Amino acid sequence: MADQSHEQGGSNRKMEPDCFHLISREDLESLSENRTQIIYLKGETVFKQGAFAPHVLFIQSGLIRVYLQTGRNKVQNLWISKSGDFLAFSSLFGERTYSYSAVAMKDAELLMIDKESMRNLLQTNSEFGFRITSKNYNSEKHLMELVASLSYKQMRGKLATALLYLTSEIFRGEEVFSYLTRQDIADFASISVESVIKFLKEFEKEGILALDNKNITVTDPKRLSEISATG
Repeated sequence: MADQSHEQGGSNRKMEPDCFHLISREDLESLSENRTQIIYLKGETVFKQGAFAPHVLFIQSGLIRVYLQTGRNKVQNLWISKSGDFLAFSSLFGERTYSYSAVAMKDAELLMIDKESMRNLLQTNSEFGFRITSKNYNSEKHLMELVASLSYKQMRGKLATALLYLTSEIFRGEEVFSYLTRQDIADFASISVESVIKFLKEFEKEGILALDNKNITVTDPKRLSEISATG
């Protein structure tokens, strides 16, 4: 079960996340009075698609897998959020419910932030707002690439696209594959787990990647990119 504690105003600024260093002490103290820190354990649901969205969430540490529930037993993984990312940011702009679900891939610390306090901060601090907008742009760009992949690529191309994302620079040092099952990878690529296992072995034989238990190391990113591009 998630462990919850209220953040007190006037706390040590050195302990604040990097993005909060952009705001004044007065604004920081105001924000601190309207946020709660929660610890989620590995595998714990952070929130469910369709549930009421009362807060914006900020990830202090950990990895969060974001997905759509597209059927009773069918999932489409969208992206992985990590330290420094926000979740449910669209709730600031009228979204009353969560449009996706989120689960902790490993133990994670999150801040639940009052929406009105965050909205006021965005309106009064342009540098902070620009930083957050840049993060949201990267998420939107990834979603557009995902839609394109699902629309016209064959299964090898879909898997290649998913592997390029999961091994991209943003996850350097995170060891994401140690927290993902082959089914999770299949749900990123929108193909069956049997196809994932088959094509991973093919990619290994072709010298494109190396398999070591759950870990996947891309040894020929150029070739993997070509497969992704050609579908």
